[in-house]
Amino acid sequence: MLGRALGSVFWGKVADRYGRKPVIIIGTSTVVIFNTLFGLSLNYWMAIITRFLLGCLNGLLGPIKAYACEIFREEHQALGLSTVTAAWGTGLIIGPALGGFLAQPADNYPDLFSSQSLFGRFPYFLPCLAISLFALVVDIACLWLPETLHKHESDSILDVDTIEKLESAPFVSEATEYTHEKKGSDPQGSIFTNWPLMSSIIVYCVFSLHDMAYSEIFSLWAVSPKRLGGLSFTTEDVGEVLVISGIGLLIFQILVYPLLEKKVGFIMIARISGVISIPLLTSYSFIATLSGLVLVIVLNCASVLKNILSISIITGLFIMQNRAVDQNQRGAANGLAMTLMSLSKAVGPAVGGALLSWAQGRLNAAFLPGAQMVFFILNVVEAIGVAMTFKPFLVERQK
Repeated sequence: MLGRALGSVFWGKVADRYGRKPVIIIGTSTVVIFNTLFGLSLNYWMAIITRFLLGCLNGLLGPIKAYACEIFREEHQALGLSTVTAAWGTGLIIGPALGGFLAQPADNYPDLFSSQSLFGRFPYFLPCLAISLFALVVDIACLWLPETLHKHESDSILDVDTIEKLESAPFVSEATEYTHEKKGSDPQGSIFTNWPLMSSIIVYCVFSLHDMAYSEIFSLWAVSPKRLGGLSFTTEDVGEVLVISGIGLLIFQILVYPLLEKKVGFIMIARISGVISIPLLTSYSFIATLSGLVLVIVLNCASVLKNILSISIITGLFIMQNRAVDQNQRGAANGLAMTLMSLSKAVGPAVGGALLSWAQGRLNAAFLPGAQMVFFILNVVEAIGVAMTFKPFLVERQK
């Protein structure tokens, strides 16, 4: 995340100047190289360095959001960006589960992998290799992607000195509109004074901090013993819950979210999702009192719903960020959003883990004992984020 924070703005500017496609191809190539090296790490510092370089050299997320926004007409942009967030959210959920199933293959699958083999010496190489091979296939497929960054030669378009060109009304009208739009924006980097953009990024960071802390807390809470207010789940149990959540998230984002966005708007969806998340998170401490099949069903339903609500908020903010700037600044704007989001996500897991440890040390407190305090603090952050989605803080760019 620190590496991504340092490199995202640079890659966003590269995408604005040279195109989205080259940055996408370079980004997926770095996954192939550095994710493989991560699995072959000989020591802790090699692991840290390979992850840091992966973050620095992979500027994929910002240009991908710009790409998804540009490849659709405006009325279908919600579908494009919801597909991105669905893929991203599903990856964040299924990825750890896949890692859990494939890690330490020599111990878990001794009939297939020898302890003397490469996979025995590097017990976490197999999941890294699987992801790298998948990224290689994606990288090759990206060679056929069409470029969406169109460079308009406005000066030559406006030098129309023949009657035939003057009579091309739609052509001239489009050029004039584009030129007017360019004059109304500062191509040199006034994104920091663009309040519709900056306000959406700040709200995005608040929810990103919340989501990363929640993800860390959920897994740790689920494997914590019952006496500490947890669920006493195994890591395999947690992996199954995450996989089910990922499938539900993918279905909702592709099939349901675009329809909802057309009916009520992405800002209203974000507000409603934030409000619903608060009582949902409050119920988690009571879910821990359940057991057996009832616990499994209720927890899976709650996890699917929570992840759907979180991604619905993020998708709406993605749409707002991309509409807040012109195309010539869209890569840099998404890069800035990735930078600030990465800083929030770098802090989130540490905060979440420390918060849960502190809460489990006050099980006999009179006010919000144990895990109740954890979910209360998460709800406070969520409420702050919801409050920030209203004017005058969050404003949408006027067309």
